[in-house]
Amino acid sequence: MTARRLMVLGTGSDVGKSLFVAGLARAFTRRGLKVAPFKAQNMSNNAAVTADGGEIGRAQALQARAAGVPLSVHMNPVLLKPDSDVDAQVVVQGQVLGRFSAADYQALKPGLRGQVIESLDHLSASHDLVLIEGAGSGAERYLRPQDISNMGLAEAADLPVLLLGDESRGGVTAAVIGHHHLWTASERARVAGVIVTKFRGDPAIFAPAAADIRAETGWPVLGLMRWSEAARRLPEEDSLGVARQRGAAGALVVAVPDLPRVANFDDLDPLAAEPGVDLRWVRPGQPIPAEAAVVILPGSKATRAALIALRAEGWDIDIRAHLRRGGRVVGICAGFQMLGRVVRDPEGIEGPPGETPGLGLLDLETVIGPRKRLAGIDARDSLSGARVQGYEMHMGESFGPDLARPWLTLDGRPEGAISADGKVMGSYLHGIFGAAGFRGHWLAQLGVTAAVQDHDARIGAALDAFAAEIEADLDLDTLLDLAR
Repeated sequence: MTARRLMVLGTGSDVGKSLFVAGLARAFTRRGLKVAPFKAQNMSNNAAVTADGGEIGRAQALQARAAGVPLSVHMNPVLLKPDSDVDAQVVVQGQVLGRFSAADYQALKPGLRGQVIESLDHLSASHDLVLIEGAGSGAERYLRPQDISNMGLAEAADLPVLLLGDESRGGVTAAVIGHHHLWTASERARVAGVIVTKFRGDPAIFAPAAADIRAETGWPVLGLMRWSEAARRLPEEDSLGVARQRGAAGALVVAVPDLPRVANFDDLDPLAAEPGVDLRWVRPGQPIPAEAAVVILPGSKATRAALIALRAEGWDIDIRAHLRRGGRVVGICAGFQMLGRVVRDPEGIEGPPGETPGLGLLDLETVIGPRKRLAGIDARDSLSGARVQGYEMHMGESFGPDLARPWLTLDGRPEGAISADGKVMGSYLHGIFGAAGFRGHWLAQLGVTAAVQDHDARIGAALDAFAAEIEADLDLDTLLDLAR
């Protein structure tokens, strides 16, 4: 082991751990260090394909991007991809281990500790600094016996810990002191200090709270991280955080049904960032807006369940009305599968074995199977003339006549399908809207002719701005000295 290591735990979920690690990784990388992110266990249907042929949570992909290092399965050795409220697909070091109930996974977890430590040591051997993100709250006693991602990992790998608390939620003092109360003496001793995130107002006002924390726990408050507009421009880890506000008046309206187990929703971030696009997530209970020019069906971890939910909401009826008005429909990955005549799951990969009728908007059918396709794509589309970058990540293959009319032709290989009238199209390719050239060509067909934004440059600029804020708000030298 050559790297210093520093763990970031939180007083709860969504306190800013993932983005803080991304910003910290960028800040230390700008100082010349080779930094790697690490999260032992992540629960997310938002994943990325790695250079070594597996998949990791997209939060760790963003952190690796911030550090300028290739994605590796070792950055997120255990990835849980929920199929329902009670079970999930378990991915270990990039490869699918199987589908487990919540209870079965709790029994499985202690046996994964060796692979978690192996991955952490693998990164430590080739980097200067490894920044380790915890999961959820760091002090849930009922999870502690099987813990592989919070204090259980800190104790096993002898890690120093920073504790993050979110001031915007209220109750940050109680949350920090509560964690101190719940941890054992050896766990408390690992905490080097507290950082408060999403702080607004005059820092002097927080001084009494900092004094209370120090008096009750012995932990110093190492800094207050301001509320960051730069961080708000970075991709969200969780679909619950996806912006659903209305866009500019007169913009092209793109409607996205908010389906269960939505996956890789950041496919749509480049569209949402365009000034000429008003991307609206349609929540359950709402109709698809009549003014929409395009309806996009996003990826989902459970295609058949998403189809059932879509019909229960009446969105299938809305989509047919939308097409009669001259609108367009796009499906990405599972959304592409939903456009066909039927989705079959004979082996029960996503749930009980069976089949579910699709929307019948494309003449194709899909069979879900045990083999998962993971592949990075960097090719030129001969139909648009644009470079397309993205990745495939799906279980299932599609067959049918409409595949003879591909949406894309990537270096000579057909990809996706398009209906005879050109109004319905779909593809397995995630990230399809990320390339400015392709996105501009697609939008131009819909009448949006304004210059498109460079999405990669936008994310890079947001990372730099957030890193600069961290440098202004915290003492990076102190934080680096705490790592060991």
